Amino acid sequence: MVADRSIFILLTNTGTLFTKMIQGYTRAPYNHASISFNRELSELYSFGRKNPNNPLNGGFVKEDISTGTFSKYPNTTCVIYELHVTDREVEKMKRVLQLFIRKHNKYIYNILGVIGIALKEPVEFSNSYFCSQFVAEILERSGIKLWNKLPALVTPDDFRQSERLRLIYEGKLSQYKPGP
Repeated sequence: MVADRSIFILLTNTGTLFTKMIQGYTRAPYNHASISFNRELSELYSFGRKNPNNPLNGGFVKEDISTGTFSKYPNTTCVIYELHVTDREVEKMKRVLQLFIRKHNKYIYNILGVIGIALKEPVEFSNSYFCSQFVAEILERSGIKLWNKLPALVTPDDFRQSERLRLIYEGKLSQYKPGP
């Protein structure tokens, strides 16, 4: 496999009540996962809050590191990982992503799936994902298998543990400056 392109996995901790509850259980430093197709993170996608002021209204979102939910929580901490992939894998990921974009209003946040992780039982519904499940699903449907588990059991911390991902930044999201 010739790896000639990169995608980026952003893991964040906004410090919200919801993230503190998850962190109380997971003990992991980051509890939200997003995927980007560029180092600047301007093409950033996940499942999360549709409105920064309403944590109960979640679903498929195009995120922006300088506006929306992340701007509401300026002390958000993060890690950014790079994954080397082929042109073909990027094409496949973007095709899968287009399915989500076209039907973005049909998707809801899979809160029961988050509970399923705690029980080590996958909880899957059509059109329902949580953040790390969504990122893992994009990767898996594109032929990239980082773990031997279902996307519905993948946590943000699983990305931290993957040997295929290369850490490129750790710190405050607001201070991230993409380099070459």
